[in-house]
Amino acid sequence: MPDRSFAAVLARRDEIVAAALGIDYGAFERGELAFEYEALMASAGTTLEDVRAIQRAAKVGSTPLLELPALTRLARLGAPAGKGATILVKDEAANPSGSFKARRASVAVHEAARRGYRGVVAATSGNYGAAVASQAAMRGLDCIVLQEVYDSLGRGQPEILEKGRACEAYGAEVWQLTVGPELFYAMLLALEETGYFSASLYTPHAIAGIETLGHEIGAEVLERYGRPPDAVVCTNAGGGNVTGTARGLRAAGCGATAVIGVSVDLRGLRMDSDRDFNRKSFTTGHTGFAMPFLLDPDRTDVPRSAARPLRYLDRHVTVTQGEVFYVTEALARLEGLERGPAGNTSLAAAIPLARELDEDAVLVVQETEYTGAGKHPTAQLTFARELGVEVRRGHPSENVPGRVIAIPRSPGELSAVEVDLDEIRRGYLGRAVGDRPLDSLGDVDLEYLAAEVGGLPVATVAGWLEAESREAGARA
Repeated sequence: MPDRSFAAVLARRDEIVAAALGIDYGAFERGELAFEYEALMASAGTTLEDVRAIQRAAKVGSTPLLELPALTRLARLGAPAGKGATILVKDEAANPSGSFKARRASVAVHEAARRGYRGVVAATSGNYGAAVASQAAMRGLDCIVLQEVYDSLGRGQPEILEKGRACEAYGAEVWQLTVGPELFYAMLLALEETGYFSASLYTPHAIAGIETLGHEIGAEVLERYGRPPDAVVCTNAGGGNVTGTARGLRAAGCGATAVIGVSVDLRGLRMDSDRDFNRKSFTTGHTGFAMPFLLDPDRTDVPRSAARPLRYLDRHVTVTQGEVFYVTEALARLEGLERGPAGNTSLAAAIPLARELDEDAVLVVQETEYTGAGKHPTAQLTFARELGVEVRRGHPSENVPGRVIAIPRSPGELSAVEVDLDEIRRGYLGRAVGDRPLDSLGDVDLEYLAAEVGGLPVATVAGWLEAESREAGARA
C-alpha cells in the first residue's frame, strides 16, 4: 500500500498524472524554459471536425446565437451619437449540463472512453463537474467530482451546493471538501486509487472542446452579417475559455476580431482563505483566478497547461459583483432569459463595451450558463448578508469585495474597468524567467516568451527583460 500522507502523495504527482492522462509532457520541453505549445495541442489527435462529431454525438454544441435587441437599445441610450454595437449572446445554457463546460467535458470523457478507462475524476467548483458527470453518464463511465465547498464552520456557498446537486443528479460521486490544499491532494489520491482518467480543465482535449464555440461564433456572424464579429467578450478565470474561443475564431477566419476577457473584481479576497472563500458571490470568472493564471498559467493540475490566455487576449476588463447582479435581472426582465448569474459576467461588460463601438458593429457575448435555486441572485445575496456583507443600491465604485455589494441604480452606471495588459505581460515574464541569468536564455526561449505574451516582437520582450534585470540590480 503506497504512503497516503499529504507529502508522499504530492511527491508522486508526476507519475500519478502521467498514468491518468497518458501525455508525456517532457517530450514538449525545449531550451531553458520553453515548450512546444502547438505540438502539445496537436497531441490531442483531434481536428476541429473530429471534435464537432464527438460533440454532436454527445448532444453538445450548435447552441443558439441570439440577438439581444432590448439590451442593445439600453447600451445605445447611454452611448455617443452613432455608437452602440449590436449585442448578441451565444446561449451555452442550451448544452446538456447547462454551460459551455460541456464542450470541454465531451472531448475529455470521449478520450477516457476511447482509451479504456473505467471512470473519470474532475476537481471543480461545479459547472465543469456537472458537465463531466453528464458526459460520463452518456458513456456509462464512473465519475468522481471533487468540490471545495465548506469553510471551517461548515458553511457552503449556495452556488457550489447547487452544482454538487447537479453532479449527483447525473450519477456522480461527489467529494465535498473544506477550503485549503486538500483539494489537489484528494484528486491525486482518487486518481491513484481508482486508476481513472483525469478530466482536467487544462489538457489539450479540454481546450480543443472549446474551439468549436469560437468557430461557431465566427462562422455564424459571418453568415448572418457578412462580416466577422468586431469583438467577442469572454469571461476569464483559468484561461481555457479565452484560449479555446480565440483559437476557434482564428480557425473561422476571424483573426482580426478583438478578444476581450472579463473578470469580476474581487481584489483583496484570498481564494485560499477560510474567511474570504465564502465572501465572494462568484465561484469562478473572478480576479482571484484570472490574475494568478495570467501571471502563471501552469499553476494547474497538469505540468503544462493548454490554457494560455495571454497569447490571445487583446484586452482585459473587470466588472463588480453588483453590476453582474444588475445585468442578470435586466436580461430576465428585458429579454425574457433567466441565466447566470456567474455566466453573465461578460454580459455585464458588454453593455459599456458596446457603447465604444459604432452602431453597425457586432459584439458577441460568448456564453451563458443555466440558473437554479442555489445559483439564483436571491440565494447569493441572502448568503452574503448572512456573512455580514452589506448589499445595497449604489455606484459600482462603492463595491468593496467581501464587505459591500453595490447594485447600480441605472444602466448608465455600468462600466468596464481596463486592466493594464502590458503590466500583466511584464509580470508574467518576470515570473517565468525568475532568477535565471538572461544570457542563459536561447533564441528558442525568447521566441517562446514572445508568443506567450501575445506575439510581441522578440526585441520588445528582450528589452523588457533587460530593463527588469537592471531594476532588480538597482534594488539589490
